[in-house]
Amino acid sequence: QVQLVESGGGLVQAGGSLTLSCTPSGRTFSSYAMGWFRQAPGKEREFVAVISWSGGSSAYGDSVQGRFTISRDFKKNTVHLQMNSLKPEDTAVYYCAAAPLFTRDAATYDYWGQGTQVTVSS
Repeated sequence: QVQLVESGGGLVQAGGSLTLSCTPSGRTFSSYAMGWFRQAPGKEREFVAVISWSGGSSAYGDSVQGRFTISRDFKKNTVHLQMNSLKPEDTAVYYCAAAPLFTRDAATYDYWGQGTQVTVSS
């Protein structure tokens, strides 16, 4: 069974930092672009970041540009999302996903994790 497992979520004060991790199991995603999305209560799912299969390209949503950094560790087969200068509006469930293309379009992603909660207090 193919799974993407997120970890690292939690409660943090505004201005703080968290690092989310995504570890696949059941298959390798070395040829896939890996992305992060988030969804807050009552809101639509939002693109956060994506990194190419090679790790050479990345893109970010406007609301996180300059504060979040996506990276992938090929030895550990893990994708990370470093989140700095967190704001209360960053509160959401964060999802890791894998896509055959480098894209911001959630519909292109074939595999999704169960999500991890991030809560930023003011």
